[in-house]
Amino acid sequence: MTTDTGKTATLTVDGESIELPIYDASVGPSVIDVRALYKHTGNFTYDPGFTSTAACDSTITYIDGDLGQLLYRGYPIDQLAEDSHFLEVCYLLLYGELPDQAKLDDFESRVTNHTMLHEQMTNFYRGFRRDAHPMAIVTGVVGALSAFYHDSTDIRDPMQREIASIRMVAKMPTIAAWAYKYSIGQPFVYPRNDLDYAANFMHMCFSVPTENYEVNPIMAKAMDRIFTLHADHEQNASTSTVRLAGSSNANPFACIAAGVACLWGPAHGGANEAALNMLQEIGDVSRIPEFIARAKDKDDPFRLMGFGHRVYKSYDPRAKVMQQTAKEVLELVGVENDPILKVAQELEKIALEDEYFVKRNLYPNVDFYSGIVLSAMGFPTSMFTAIFALARTVGWIAQWKEMIEDPDQRIGRPRQLYTGAAERNYVAVDKR
Repeated sequence: MTTDTGKTATLTVDGESIELPIYDASVGPSVIDVRALYKHTGNFTYDPGFTSTAACDSTITYIDGDLGQLLYRGYPIDQLAEDSHFLEVCYLLLYGELPDQAKLDDFESRVTNHTMLHEQMTNFYRGFRRDAHPMAIVTGVVGALSAFYHDSTDIRDPMQREIASIRMVAKMPTIAAWAYKYSIGQPFVYPRNDLDYAANFMHMCFSVPTENYEVNPIMAKAMDRIFTLHADHEQNASTSTVRLAGSSNANPFACIAAGVACLWGPAHGGANEAALNMLQEIGDVSRIPEFIARAKDKDDPFRLMGFGHRVYKSYDPRAKVMQQTAKEVLELVGVENDPILKVAQELEKIALEDEYFVKRNLYPNVDFYSGIVLSAMGFPTSMFTAIFALARTVGWIAQWKEMIEDPDQRIGRPRQLYTGAAERNYVAVDKR
């Protein structure tokens, strides 16, 4: 909740001045409150893409793009990725503080005991075409949860909000894994309570009834890091979508489904899939100069995917963690000499040394490395965004809960700069 600091900014419009309150952030830029602007001046602000507009105040995640810093509730992302694990991070995002052992054990138990899906949902999966994209399935299934779990859709009830939150965190690995299994024609694998969160997801994806499957701990740790690094990222497009949907008092499952749909866009959650497709298109180190030249040509629409970021103006802090994780996974699966990896390594070197890329802050981002890691694990590119949605679900829920519990929350209603025709009279068709 914002606190008036007593500081103001003066805006003059047509000779008339208005004092606008300034609010200080605990970390980062202050904001100018323009809510009274239209009332006093008859003008709106104009900010396509909301690049300079704070639509809410939040205590969850902070990004400093210039410093390359990402904090979850104040904790640096590299510390959490290295020393914590995903469910502990989930607790942190949802409740604001790191748990003691008793609270963590209780939280993990509640998540573990909600991982199964309603059995009738198997029929819902079978209604999709066999070649449906996993993200199409995940979007539909998440939205359908409200048809199966009526006891956690009343957003005015704190207990129902809590139950819905646990259910979403618990069931997303099963939803995503079953979307993968359905897409490759294999039977669904049910969750196992004896496995941790990441290992359970991998078991549901890669095990089959005909033989035993042991999850490699290095792979499970890499997956856990991917989940942690993608858990939340402030007010990005999909998070803003969840908040906007939630502002209408839509049920939580519908709000998360809206976030999943937004995440599917290649400019957002599909970036790691696009990055790997680009590496495969390049194919060999010998072709890199050709594609670098195209990237530098302003008249060529080609762009290097997985480089640069809308927010980070230096190295993406998540990319540093994923870089090491990529090395560990690739060493494990024995693809050190894989041509795609060679292309990735050479592109990374160029991006960090070439003046063109350095000047424009086009450093490798987390999508660049996560696509390589997921591919090495055995996931097809079509699953990359579904895994991203799985990881981001807890962030969406934390943001949704924060918005619902904010007494100043109002339904989202952006304004516009209208540039169409002025009022005109209708003309009958025979007189046009």
